[in-house]
Amino acid sequence: VQLQASGGGLVQTGDSLRLSCAASGRTGRGYTMGWFREAPGKERESVAAFRWSGRITYYEDSVKGRFTISGDSATNTVYLQMNSLKPEDTAVYYCAAGYGIITSNSLRSSAYTYWGQGTLVTVSS
Repeated sequence: VQLQASGGGLVQTGDSLRLSCAASGRTGRGYTMGWFREAPGKERESVAAFRWSGRITYYEDSVKGRFTISGDSATNTVYLQMNSLKPEDTAVYYCAAGYGIITSNSLRSSAYTYWGQGTLVTVSS
């Protein structure tokens, strides 16, 4: 499984961005796709996750109501729509995929096997 993340950029506070994570190789049912981010000087943290089976979504509290994760099975792509962006959302965003991840581990980076390269999101104040 290879993951290609894109969509990052420089925006202002309150703006929106949509990140994409295109997966090649076998994914889909049984897989969970996640978005994680790493801000300068901070540890990687979870953002959101999408379980293909049932199209179930999970969010960290810090992004609930502002970010939406979704998936397009036709293109094997997962999106992260980010609205009302804040300077504290500035980070390198990584997408990840894992098979057979249990619900309670959906936002745990250690549960994911495959990782894409990061895409930088910078939110200016």
